[in-house]
Amino acid sequence: MKSVLEDIKNQEYKQAYLFFGEEGYLKKQYRNKLLQAWNPDGDTMNESRFEGKGIDVKEVISLGETMPFFSDRRIILLENTGFFKNQCPELAEYLNNLPDYLYLLFVEEEVDKRSKMFKTVKQIGRVVDFAVQDEKTLIRWVLGIMKREGKQITQRDMEHFLSKTGTDMSNIEKELEKLLCYTMDRSVITGEDIDAVCTTQINNRIFAMVQAVAEQNQKKALDLYYDLLALKEPPMRILFLLARQFNLLLQVKELQLLGCDQKTIASRTGLQSFVVRNYTGCTGRYTTAQLRQAVEDFTQTEEEVKTGRLSDVLSVELLIVKYARKNPV
Repeated sequence: MKSVLEDIKNQEYKQAYLFFGEEGYLKKQYRNKLLQAWNPDGDTMNESRFEGKGIDVKEVISLGETMPFFSDRRIILLENTGFFKNQCPELAEYLNNLPDYLYLLFVEEEVDKRSKMFKTVKQIGRVVDFAVQDEKTLIRWVLGIMKREGKQITQRDMEHFLSKTGTDMSNIEKELEKLLCYTMDRSVITGEDIDAVCTTQINNRIFAMVQAVAEQNQKKALDLYYDLLALKEPPMRILFLLARQFNLLLQVKELQLLGCDQKTIASRTGLQSFVVRNYTGCTGRYTTAQLRQAVEDFTQTEEEVKTGRLSDVLSVELLIVKYARKNPV
């Protein structure tokens, strides 16, 4: 990302850029920064945009071969094309012979780093992976916004806020805006404010259900499950997320047994460090064997649902009941 900012600052650009990765908010921000730098006057005559799969590569190349009209640049933005997942030899070949006036920006959700397109853009241009940001970066970003608005928050309440929003920056921004409006007449944001207006993400609702299961609170766990169903969350997605949570519990448990500290566990599992604390609060209630069995049970249940031996709603309910009782294995 710094390299893109350096290019903009020095006004020395590559002719092809590829932005990809999970963090959509940053991809959008940097896409707009680069397009604004290339085309500060908003000239629509020499800027073209393509989006989605099924784009005609010949049309893109033909447009690229068209000289810009009273401008030094022709700009083409291509978003979520699938060109970096599927074979696109014609465009990959064209990238090696771009006319001097042509600037291309690809913005993709997924890429295959083995593809010819990826390797070519990396060789002639600039490739930027917008990964999910780490805990420190997110906290620093949120605190910066709060400071501009004259707000304060404790470390504990900040972690509580992020535990509800998740790590997606677009969602964090949306929830933060709600929070700032709600506390407009006050300088300090509290945990009660966060609970009052911030929406808990589905993944975090699932973890709350896992916590209830670990606490052997069947009623709470089932109530949370029924709440998710009421929100039209598909049972198979709930099953998938439950399986993921138990798999993470198993990873955390095994790393704890190896003597790893919280920071190391966070690094190896890809979890935020404050999230690891939540997981370590649950792992003590299960043995490693029980967690391994749980992961196997989730896989088996998915197979039974797919083959019609169990209904999807009932399958998840049975797993919740099983793992919310003492000695589930």
